[in-house]
Amino acid sequence: MRISVFGLGYVGTVTAGCLTEQGHQVTGVDVHAQKVAEFNRGKPPILEPGLDLLLSAAHGKGLLRATQNCAEAVSGSEVSLVCVGTPSQSNGGLDLSHVREVIKQIAEALRTQAKKHLLVLRSTMLPGSTQRLADELLSDLTSGGQLQIFYYPEFLRESTAVADFRDPSLAVVGTKDGRPFPVELAPLFGEKAAVVNWNTAEMVKYACNAFHATKITFANEIGRLGKQMQIDSPAVMKLLCQDTRLNLSPYYLRPGNPFGGSCLPKDVRALGHYGRQHGLNLPLLENLLVSNQQHLQNLLGLITERGQGEIVILGLSFKSNTDDLRESAMVEVAQNLLGRGFRLRIYDPQLNLTRIVGSNKRVIDEKMPHLASLLREDLSSALGEQGLVVVAQRCASLEELAKCLTPRHPVLDINGWPELRSVTKSYEGFCW
Repeated sequence: MRISVFGLGYVGTVTAGCLTEQGHQVTGVDVHAQKVAEFNRGKPPILEPGLDLLLSAAHGKGLLRATQNCAEAVSGSEVSLVCVGTPSQSNGGLDLSHVREVIKQIAEALRTQAKKHLLVLRSTMLPGSTQRLADELLSDLTSGGQLQIFYYPEFLRESTAVADFRDPSLAVVGTKDGRPFPVELAPLFGEKAAVVNWNTAEMVKYACNAFHATKITFANEIGRLGKQMQIDSPAVMKLLCQDTRLNLSPYYLRPGNPFGGSCLPKDVRALGHYGRQHGLNLPLLENLLVSNQQHLQNLLGLITERGQGEIVILGLSFKSNTDDLRESAMVEVAQNLLGRGFRLRIYDPQLNLTRIVGSNKRVIDEKMPHLASLLREDLSSALGEQGLVVVAQRCASLEELAKCLTPRHPVLDINGWPELRSVTKSYEGFCW
């Protein structure tokens, strides 16, 4: 393909060089004359391992050139990739001025050339940005079918960017409505790229970077704790990484119920207390419980907004297939709803009050002494004729729910059971 790449910084230069390696004809575009001159000599304007050889080879084959003229680049390409920077503003917000300026120039060029074109945005932008830019600057071109827009987030690490492009850890393409991209773009995106809508593709980039930052901060806080305790923190983290079932895995990485149970709240609380005792500032660990409590408050707000007097909770314990009520988010929800005067019914076949003893029983005695009067032994009597159904666990089958749900049973899904949509017309997810 003939591709124009706007912005010859780290992302743009690496993208351009790697595309020429695949045989594409690439024109780089940048406002800086020095970058353009370096590019036209087959020299990278940045330092990145392996990039100099790529650009030199591309220059020798005649696959690479650069210009400051936007219209010229658009005229000589079928696809334009926007890779310009999106720096922080003084208030922490995102500065999209460079992206807007480039898009304006591309749009002006297309209006004079009357040719069909594909626009691929790679610049990191907050969810909703592609949609706004399309609406504000490109609506005439998209409505007439002259321009198609894609969001293609980059996952290139400086110092390993060429290797990351050749073998991406993740490939995601955003289309306007999440439908597949045209087959002619497969050489650019790769046939295995996940296809989502614009907003989701934009969010994935931020989720990844926030997760990376969280991992680094977590390791550093464990390191500070370890040094205080005279423990070999790298050894601790090495052992932590050996657990690929829970630690380095998809486990726990899904939005849903606040965490609870006998371990996580207690142990996070103890680490924070130790840090304060010894003068260690551990903001990430200290705020895990704060964030968890905020998540619970958001859940309560959603339930009370949707509930109209009657509420049914499916699953009371802190997770499925257990009767442990210690620090269960749903116990807090139930207690709060009762205090606000809601009529509450609970269905959890795992709970047998005659078998619950010890600290688990103390939870009931202290927080829900009337639990026995709220529990229902069968799903039908729990659901009744109406009420908001808060599904915290899959403690009934879809077939059973389909028999008992009525149009007066709106459903709020807490932990992600998408098949619930097949048994109710009134479905809402907690975090989706």
